[in-house]
Amino acid sequence: MIAHPPSHVRRVLEWVLGLTLIAIGMVGAFIPILQGWVFVLAGLALLSRHSRLAHAILERLKTWGRAVREKVHAWRSSAPRRDGQE
Repeated sequence: MIAHPPSHVRRVLEWVLGLTLIAIGMVGAFIPILQGWVFVLAGLALLSRHSRLAHAILERLKTWGRAVREKVHAWRSSAPRRDGQE
């Protein structure tokens, strides 16, 4: 049986892990092989339970991501196909 840590210990661990992931993501912005945005999103997702700011940033990024996805989908639908089919 696994014992669950007290809520304050868990909260501290989530803060430390979330901030660490965001820091790795910021470093990843400057290192080409490391996909920093993945770490930033993971850190924000973890911190969004405890921080209004992290939650607001995460929601804004979700909205932006949906808008980008819709624009890409519209662009791909309107672009001529390369295989010669319409």
